[in-house]
Amino acid sequence: MSIIIKSEREIAAMRQAGRIVAIILGILSKQVRPGMKTKKLDIIAGRELERLGAKPSFKGYRGFPANLCVSVNDEIVHGIPGERVLNEGDIVSLDFGAIFNGFQSDAAVTIGVGEISPQARQLLETTKAALKAGIAAAYPGARLGDISAAIQNCAESRGYSVVREYTGHGIGREMHEEPQIPNFGQPGNGPVLTKGMTLALEPMVNIGDWHTQLSNHWMVFTADGSLSAHFEHTIAITDAEPEVLTIV
Repeated sequence: MSIIIKSEREIAAMRQAGRIVAIILGILSKQVRPGMKTKKLDIIAGRELERLGAKPSFKGYRGFPANLCVSVNDEIVHGIPGERVLNEGDIVSLDFGAIFNGFQSDAAVTIGVGEISPQARQLLETTKAALKAGIAAAYPGARLGDISAAIQNCAESRGYSVVREYTGHGIGREMHEEPQIPNFGQPGNGPVLTKGMTLALEPMVNIGDWHTQLSNHWMVFTADGSLSAHFEHTIAITDAEPEVLTIV
């Protein structure tokens, strides 16, 4: 495992990319409404990338055809925006990355379409809390497994499961760098967290079982058809508390 330690200059560039990601996800979140086709969100993302002078991380990556991933209800990740129409009560995950001055940042949010059920709302709150717990565990001298365990414990203590077949990751000049960051694990295991590491933490949490199934080479579903939520931030390990790079 070769983990790349970033300089202050490189983290500053990732901070710029992260701000662009946050701005565009904020715009997209406000546009989501019943009756909208998911391809409209991709069109907006592309337009905003051009306006802000950035490039998409996802479009063209291993052949992925869109600027962002749009995953609805039991779709966990890698949903391809298209003709699907969003309905009242759906939950939709927006996963998005941007490249600016050669560096990347990546983030995701899950939001409700109109009025959602209490069950769905609780899932979103838990997944967001799991991400917050993972970030809080990311301090220098801790181990990578401390992040994974914090995410898992938060979700499972509330009766949910964490997806085990897809993970967070290192990020920088490349969208996927070492290390992989599972959303489950034992505290005290794995590499020591060091200032200059840049990581994309992304809990994917299911109401039902954690197993998944793959469709059309890209889209990942829950195997049991249960709802899934996804939240993600890119962070940098500092001398003290982690810095979240994908915020405005």
